[in-house]
Amino acid sequence: MVSTRTEQIEPNIQSIHNERLRWVNIENPSTREMRWLGENYPFHTLDLDDCLSRVQLPKIDEYENYIFLLLHFPIYNRKARITQTSQVAIFVGENYVVTVHTGELRPLGKLFRDCQSSESIFQDVMKSSSGYLLYRILDGLVDYCFPILNKVIENVNKIEDGVFDEKAPAMIREISIVRRDIIAYHRIVRHQAEVLKSLEEKEFHFLKVNTDVYFGDLADHTRRIWVELEEMKEVIAGLADAHSSLNSHQTSDVIRTLTIIATIMLPLSVVTGLWGMNLALPLAKSPWAFLGVMGIMATISAAMLTIFRVRHWF
Repeated sequence: MVSTRTEQIEPNIQSIHNERLRWVNIENPSTREMRWLGENYPFHTLDLDDCLSRVQLPKIDEYENYIFLLLHFPIYNRKARITQTSQVAIFVGENYVVTVHTGELRPLGKLFRDCQSSESIFQDVMKSSSGYLLYRILDGLVDYCFPILNKVIENVNKIEDGVFDEKAPAMIREISIVRRDIIAYHRIVRHQAEVLKSLEEKEFHFLKVNTDVYFGDLADHTRRIWVELEEMKEVIAGLADAHSSLNSHQTSDVIRTLTIIATIMLPLSVVTGLWGMNLALPLAKSPWAFLGVMGIMATISAAMLTIFRVRHWF
């Protein structure tokens, strides 16, 4: 444990530092932790309020001595089978980085704990500037997006393999669940790419890092995720259309079969109705009457089936 560089400031506030840089990590923030930040750092009150809000869009705000990032990253809810949003707020100054989050983002918590427990990791992560530390944090979070993306792709591939085999109600449900997941993930990444692009293009004097090299890599990864999700949206839409067309075709086959049966039964009903009338009919008292009527009905049925077959109605 790198105990000399670790501080437990508040129950939910921990800090690691060396002679050049400090990383303050806050999990499950409340007004108490935000009050502490306001008393110890020159952060705008609106930024502190945004840390506790769950309805903010990803953004980057630039101030004279620090930047404020509000970012969303995906976490997969296995029970609900949907990708959900987890928010992280990051304050970056010349010699500090402050991260505020709920603790759901595993790479962020793991990186901080690894710095606490491993001298080599601590030295590697904290060796440079606040800009480099920001890159290491974001790099882990962006990489964390890919396993979730792979899960989405895997689900789409399963639907693609079974779209012509599964029963209609089950497949419709699967398509709807995966489509909802893609839309949710797509919503997270859409605004994220713009924020990372701003980090790539702007120069922040206090970051002391080549933003084009470091954050350009993150922006490229985010764009790659975006492209994959766009492709998956098109694929799942095509599979939904294919399944709908197949289902409609199967329904049409059933209706056509029932229509043919009903059409054949109509003249047979006329024949049985005629012979069922309480009148004197030809062959009424003949021992061959029943067989004769059945023969007429069979002939009519065979003739109609022949006509349907010749006209390719079935």
